[in-house]
Amino acid sequence: MPFRNTLIPILFGAFAAATVADAQEYDRGSALDISQGAIGQIVNTQTLRDVEGQSFELADLRGKPLVVSMIYTSCHHVCPTITKNLATAVDIASEALGSDEYSVLTVGFDWAVDTPDRMRLYAAERRIEEPNWHFVAGDATSIEALSKDLGFLFYPSAKGFDHLTQTTVLDAEGKVYRQIYGVDIDPPSLVEPLKELVFDTPRQAGLLEHWVDTFKLFCTVYDPNSGRYMFDYSIAMTIFVGILCLTAIATFVIREWRRAR
Repeated sequence: MPFRNTLIPILFGAFAAATVADAQEYDRGSALDISQGAIGQIVNTQTLRDVEGQSFELADLRGKPLVVSMIYTSCHHVCPTITKNLATAVDIASEALGSDEYSVLTVGFDWAVDTPDRMRLYAAERRIEEPNWHFVAGDATSIEALSKDLGFLFYPSAKGFDHLTQTTVLDAEGKVYRQIYGVDIDPPSLVEPLKELVFDTPRQAGLLEHWVDTFKLFCTVYDPNSGRYMFDYSIAMTIFVGILCLTAIATFVIREWRRAR
C-alpha cells in the first residue's frame, strides 16, 4: 500500500483509542477531526522513563520546540521507516536551525513491551545518537494521557497495532502547533513549523534580536535541488535594498514636509 505525505492522515485499518471494538466507531473523517482538534491544546506533563530506566519529565523539555513521534518497537516496517525518515528531516533541520534550538522525543506506546531497554535497542539499531533526541518508555496511564493530548490514535490488531502515522510539533510552551502525517516526511513539512517557532522570538526579547530572527525566518529557504536549507543572500540583499529605499523615501517626504512648513 503506497504512502504519501498529504494533508489527509494516512492510517492503517480502522481507528480507535484503545480496542478493536472501539475502532469500528471511527472513520477517516473522525480520525482527522481528533488529530486536528488537538492543535492549540497544551500537552500535559508526564513522567516517563529514559533508556537507562530513569525518570524522564516531559516538563524538562519545555522552553524549546519539541517534535514528538509515537511508535512501537515490535513493528518491523512502518515505525522504523517513520523513524528513519524523521531522522533525515531532523538532520536537515539541525543544519538550518541548529541542533540546540529544538528537541525530539520518540515514545514507545506499547507500554507493556516498549521498555527502556527496548527503546535503547530501537535507537541503537537506527544509529540515532543526537543529544537532543530522546527515546522514552511509559506506563499505561502516561501513554494513554499523552496520546490523547497529541490526538494520536492506536489500537491492538492481529498484526500488532493499527495506528495513525502522525508526527507532532509542539511549541516551547508544550502546545500542539502542527501535525505531520504520513510515513514519508518531506523535510519542509518539519523544518518550516520549527523555523517559525525558533525564529519567532519572545515578546520580551530585544528589538534587535527580534529583527535579526525575523530576517533569518524569511531568508532561510529550502533548496529542492540539494534537499537542504540554505541562507538565500539574494533575498537578504532584496530586503536590505528595500529598507534603504524606504528610508530614502521617508527622509525625502519628511524633509519636504518640513520645508513646506
